[in-house]
Amino acid sequence: MASNSGSEVNQGQLPKTSSRCLTESFTTQHDFEVTSCRLLDGIGVTKYVLSSHFSVAGFEWFISFFPDGWTLDYAGHASAFLQRVIRANDTHCVRTKFTLNKLEKDSEAQVTTFDEIDHVFWGANPFNGHAKFVEKSKLKSLSWSNNGYLIIRCVLTVIKESRTEVKRNTVAVPQPNLQDQLRQLRKDGQGADVTFSVGGQLFKAHGCLLAARSLVFKAELFGPMKEKETQCIKIDDIDPEIFEALLHFIYTDSMLVDEHCKESKPAKLQHLLVASDRYGLDRLKVMCESKLSECIDVETVATTLVLAEQHHCKDLKEACVEFMAPRNVLQAAMATDGFKHLVASCPFVMKELLDMVSRSG
Repeated sequence: MASNSGSEVNQGQLPKTSSRCLTESFTTQHDFEVTSCRLLDGIGVTKYVLSSHFSVAGFEWFISFFPDGWTLDYAGHASAFLQRVIRANDTHCVRTKFTLNKLEKDSEAQVTTFDEIDHVFWGANPFNGHAKFVEKSKLKSLSWSNNGYLIIRCVLTVIKESRTEVKRNTVAVPQPNLQDQLRQLRKDGQGADVTFSVGGQLFKAHGCLLAARSLVFKAELFGPMKEKETQCIKIDDIDPEIFEALLHFIYTDSMLVDEHCKESKPAKLQHLLVASDRYGLDRLKVMCESKLSECIDVETVATTLVLAEQHHCKDLKEACVEFMAPRNVLQAAMATDGFKHLVASCPFVMKELLDMVSRSG
C-alpha cells in the first residue's frame, strides 16, 4: 500500500456542560359551600365565616367570607379572601396564583369572573382577595334562587422557589471512532480482497466497502460486467497520489490534505474532482468544488473553468466566470495556456464570459 504522506484535519467535539432552572408548582381546588346564606344577612360588618383548612404544597389555607363586607367602606358588598395559616416562627414567603369566584350550585357555572391574583403570602401579609366580591343586592337574589346556597371556589397554585441544577449524564458515551477504525483497517490490509495497480504502486482495499461507497466500484467489482480477474485491477489514467486521496475519502469520509505541496494544491484538487466524478463520489466532488472556488487565481482559473463545465459544477463555474469578469483579470488570464484550452474546448463558456465582461464594462 502506498504510504500516507498527508494529514487529515479533524474537528473534535467541544466539551459540553449545561444546567437548568426548575420551578415546581402545586395546584388544588377547594369549594367553600355556605348554606342558609340568607340567615347571614345582617351579621355585621367585619364579621365572617371560615372554610375548613386545606393543604397545598405543605402549607395550610382557608377562605374567609364577610357577608356584610370587610369594612364599612365595603358595606354594600360581600367580601371574600384567601388566607394562609401563619404559625409562630413561620418566616416562609409563599408565592401563589389563585382565583376566587362564586358558582351556581346546580350548574356550577361561575357567577363572578375575577382574574387570577398573583400574591406572596407571609407573616405581615397573610391574605388577599376581593373586598367587593359580590353586591349585597345581587347576593340576596342569587341566594334566594339557589335555596340559600352560596359556593365560593378557590383554585390555588403554590409556586415553589426556583432552583438551578447541573444536568448530568451518568453514562459517558465514547466519541465516534469509526473513521479511525476504518483507517486502521485499510492500513493493516487485513481482509483486503482487491488490489489496484496505479502508476506502478499497489493499493489494497476491501471490495465490499468500495461497493457500498461507489456505484461505479460496485459495478466493476460485483456487477455483470465485472472483470473475470478482479484480484488486481490496473488503472493507468489516475496519479497514485490522487488515488490515495480517493481511497482515503472512501474509508474516512474526509478529505486528505497535503500540507507539503501547497503550490500544487489547485492542480491536485482538479485531478481529485475528476476522479471523484468518475467514481460517483458526489460528496467528495462537492468538497473539491468548494475548495477550488476558494483558491481561484489567474494561472488556474481557465483550467478550473473547463473542469467545471465538463463535470457540471455549476457553482464553481459561476465563481470562475465572476473572477474573470474584470477586464484586467481577463487580460491576464488570456495569456495563460489554460485559456487557450478553454477557447478550444468550451466555446459556449467563452460566449457567457464575454457577455458578462460586456455587462460589467
